[in-house]
Amino acid sequence: MTTRRRFLLVSGAALATPVLPRLASAQQWPGRTIRAIVPFSAGSTIDIIGRIVLEPLSAALGQAIVVENRGGAGGSIGTAAVAKAEPDGYTLLIHASAHSAAPAAYPNAPYDAGRDLAGVAIFGSVPNVTVISPAKGIKTLKELVEAARKGSFTFASAGVGSATHWAAERLRLAAGFSALHVPFKGGPEALTQVASGEVDFMSIGISSGMPFIRSGRLIPLAVSTLKRSSALPEVPTTTEAGYPDSDYTFWNGMLVPAKTPRDIVERLHQETMKVLRQPGVIDKFKPQGIEPMPLAPAEFDALIAKEIESNKALVKAAGLKFN
Repeated sequence: MTTRRRFLLVSGAALATPVLPRLASAQQWPGRTIRAIVPFSAGSTIDIIGRIVLEPLSAALGQAIVVENRGGAGGSIGTAAVAKAEPDGYTLLIHASAHSAAPAAYPNAPYDAGRDLAGVAIFGSVPNVTVISPAKGIKTLKELVEAARKGSFTFASAGVGSATHWAAERLRLAAGFSALHVPFKGGPEALTQVASGEVDFMSIGISSGMPFIRSGRLIPLAVSTLKRSSALPEVPTTTEAGYPDSDYTFWNGMLVPAKTPRDIVERLHQETMKVLRQPGVIDKFKPQGIEPMPLAPAEFDALIAKEIESNKALVKAAGLKFN
């Protein structure tokens, strides 16, 4: 064997060696319990939808998936934990549109939403519904807007930079009224305060708001999507109510640390898409008003990048300031 040929063989082996452990781990994945972090409180829209998907996904993968609720800072605390986790497929992030809003609300967050996490699959889109207590005597979105223009109104959210915050801000900006933002740690806490009348209104995911609506504790005024929701067909959209550019797409999905091996990402994507087609999951999604939103991982990443820029523009247009 010539010296040159021996050098090339040794060099090639040296270059290939670092790749072998990652390939081996990807082929053997999953070999232990998987952790799924939900960056909002239990009972939130994200938590409800995530658990519906994760139970059958656990069965499909043959490993337990343990859900950990880690709320605070509009989802940034739990998201940061996943961004810093080992990119080995054993730490998942169950998040929503708030993920792409965080860079505008938390520019100093200890992670980069567009670079440190990678999209796996979107579970679906859920309309946000603007709700108010019956005690307020307001029955339509137009009445709410007129009252807010005349008086001092407040609105609740699941935290600064959360999807519930962004949906209300888009509506407020489109309808041209002022209202004081009152953030909470999660959606359930915020809903309770709106139902009691302590806070005037809220834009909440239908999944979380429906129990309050069914019980009569809250009145649904409008949904944030361009089309009416099958879960609340009698409730108009914010656009139908007369406020163009007030719509807000609220998606829920799964992300992982950005350097997670692509074959693990693809396996997670494929298994999740199979789960989303299961009749049992579809039956649970329908009452929640969840609509399919199938995107490949690369398309999911592109959507996040687009929304990050859109949300930064919203902050500027609405004159929002964050600490």
